[in-house]
Amino acid sequence: MRHKISGARLNRSSSHRKALRKNLITELFRHERIRTTGAKARAIRGEAEKMITKAKKGNEAGEAKAVHARRWAAARLNDSEIVKKLFDDIAPRYTDRPGGYTRLMKLGMRSGDAAEMVLIELVEE
Repeated sequence: MRHKISGARLNRSSSHRKALRKNLITELFRHERIRTTGAKARAIRGEAEKMITKAKKGNEAGEAKAVHARRWAAARLNDSEIVKKLFDDIAPRYTDRPGGYTRLMKLGMRSGDAAEMVLIELVEE
């Protein structure tokens, strides 16, 4: 039984899964929308929204909390340039929004293996 075990396994080893999540979230923040499978999009959605919330709170808080929030985000993203974009461009957009920063739009099935494809994007104001 999988009681209290969170997160989709995505048929990958733990290191591969962690790298996949980092790459997908980094690309989501870089391009602000990505096309991927439904399972992968659902797997990263929560973590991406938590990062935006943490960036919002880090911008509002004092210097020590801001540094901690940036280091926390840098540990979970592959690119320091994207961390800067997250804190300086993306998080200030959502100061008045209490949550729900991403949107999933179904695109249909992939022709090769009939996997459900979705577009995950950051919601505009």
